[in-house]
Amino acid sequence: VQLQASGGGLVQAGGSLRLSCAASGIAISGYHMGWFRQAPGKEREFVVGHRRSASNSFYADTVKGRFTISRDNARNTVYLQMNSLKPEDTAVYYCAASRRTTSDYNRNYGDTNVYVYWGQGTQVTVSS
Repeated sequence: VQLQASGGGLVQAGGSLRLSCAASGIAISGYHMGWFRQAPGKEREFVVGHRRSASNSFYADTVKGRFTISRDNARNTVYLQMNSLKPEDTAVYYCAASRRTTSDYNRNYGDTNVYVYWGQGTQVTVSS
């Protein structure tokens, strides 16, 4: 199983980036998908979770209204559209996949232990 994250880069504050997470070895249609990020010296933190039914998404308060998760099951890819980027968004961004039940995921989407597969991360740097 591989989750290949891409799309990171250097952008000025206020700019936008779109991250992609291409999966192989699994069909993401059967998985809840999430994005996390980790800044230097900090713990990995939850950004957004997306139920496999695509019926609901959960966003961290810090990104709500600026970031949007979506998925294309035919392409087996998850996307993270990031707008109005801020310097504090600078981090390595990781995509992850979860096979938990929907009820379990609804309660624990922000917990890294819920996710069974992780991508390698892509660096996002926002300059002020």
